[in-house]
Amino acid sequence: MIQLLAKIFLKKQESGSAKEREAYGVLCGLVGIGFNILLFAGKFIAGTISQSIAITADAFNNLSDAASSLVTMLGFKLGGMKADSRHPFGHGRIEYVSGLIVAAIILMMAFELFQSSVQKIIHPEAVDFSGLTFVILIVSILIKLYMAYYNRTIGNRIRSAAMKATSLDSLSDTVTTSVVLVSTLVCYFTGLRIDGWCGVAVSVFIFYAGINAARETLNPLLGQPPEPEFIEELESLVMAHENIMGLHDLVVHDYGPGRTMVSLHAEVPAEKGILELHDTIDNIEEEIREKMKCEAVIHMDPIVTENPRILELKNDVRKILKNMDVQLSMHDFRVVEGTTHTNLIFDIVVPFKYKMSDREVCQQISSSIKKKLGEQYNTVIKVDKPYTG
Repeated sequence: MIQLLAKIFLKKQESGSAKEREAYGVLCGLVGIGFNILLFAGKFIAGTISQSIAITADAFNNLSDAASSLVTMLGFKLGGMKADSRHPFGHGRIEYVSGLIVAAIILMMAFELFQSSVQKIIHPEAVDFSGLTFVILIVSILIKLYMAYYNRTIGNRIRSAAMKATSLDSLSDTVTTSVVLVSTLVCYFTGLRIDGWCGVAVSVFIFYAGINAARETLNPLLGQPPEPEFIEELESLVMAHENIMGLHDLVVHDYGPGRTMVSLHAEVPAEKGILELHDTIDNIEEEIREKMKCEAVIHMDPIVTENPRILELKNDVRKILKNMDVQLSMHDFRVVEGTTHTNLIFDIVVPFKYKMSDREVCQQISSSIKKKLGEQYNTVIKVDKPYTG
């Protein structure tokens, strides 16, 4: 259905473009609003007829989903606005903000439904059941399964955390509606008044969905590591170029879907000409822009590749780090020799929440180098963190 509507109403856009994201986001939002209002009306009628708090709670859950779809749709629309002087990196993060608002709506609805369900437990009432109620609930489950499917499919296609969160919410809705259906059948055939308890279960499911939705959208706002597939693709692209010996200090800045900036340090042979190396770096930045749709700023780090003494010291220090902990890695190794001592200058990458402080790590490395290589070797160490996870 979504693909059919896309062919009818959406203009052909470049795959992966901001316009395609906006178009699919608005379309899925409109379809979500329509489905959820339809489900709310059906369940509200069924809940009123049967006097079931669980069905009525599920109906208002669908109403909150309609509001969520509206907010998400507005997020895609506003997020697609072009960059301006006040927002030079665009408005893409509005999509994350809209997802956070959706999560807040879901959590507030869960709290309200929990209160209503507790009252139903304290003051239980008989639940009536009819064929109409049964049909409405079954149709609701099928529609929500379809909504979970198309939101997940489109969310993967355009890499949207907001749509993936909506898919998860739709999937949890199928569970809650199934619980409501079971409780209604149990009450009808056995007389057990578990309607209020099932309403509590529904509110807990909704609360869980709200927490997941908040996590999906809050993490990009706070800053999170990029996907491993993105890092692998980027590293393969950079390392495929001649004159690139390695890379480090890779940082990915997310300014919203389709608005990513990358900065990294590329190790280049110190013996090569500066103009040749600069040309290589320019070509890499352009290739990243074309193939990965993100801006890149690359810093050149010259490394000595033809001095046997420096290469030997570099390997010795690497072995010392490996013996200390395989989690530690080194880059930007340089040697400055003097008449009384030699400085070994390098950076190390220390994981977050490491067992030792950065200062203790540097002290232990320095001590190990003096012990194994000689007292004449001093260390100048800079500590980096693994910003790619």
